[in-house]
Amino acid sequence: MAWWAWIILGFVLLVIELSTPGGFYFIFFGLGAGVVGLLKLAGLSGPAWLDWLLFTGVSVVSLALFRRRLVHRFADRGSSVPDDVDQFIGLTAVAVENIAPGAEGKVQMRGANWSARNIGSDTLAAGQQCTVTRVQGLLLDVRPAHSAVVA
Repeated sequence: MAWWAWIILGFVLLVIELSTPGGFYFIFFGLGAGVVGLLKLAGLSGPAWLDWLLFTGVSVVSLALFRRRLVHRFADRGSSVPDDVDQFIGLTAVAVENIAPGAEGKVQMRGANWSARNIGSDTLAAGQQCTVTRVQGLLLDVRPAHSAVVA
């Protein structure tokens, strides 16, 4: 592939990065294509297989080294979603509905309804307090707390 084709590929990948929501993946492949294009322009390239190997290597290494920093730098600092949902473990929630052992239902915690799975051996009654023991995505594992039903 000619040097100018690598440069165009790099720009196309950068445009794709700008048109996709904040993943920071395509930018590194665009960088890899740009590096190969500049090396070919300077006459420092080898056979086609070496260009593709260099493109892959630069892309993957830069992705591994710099993506986390970019994501952290450009993260939405005003988001109300906590960075570490494991901080929910140990908090008290209130069952919105009856939840049988092993079943899923709704609980209320911090003013919002959450999907929850009762991992205890007793049924959670509506209004009963429960304790969060684990977070799996948007599903909370809960077990009955030692307190009585809230009126």
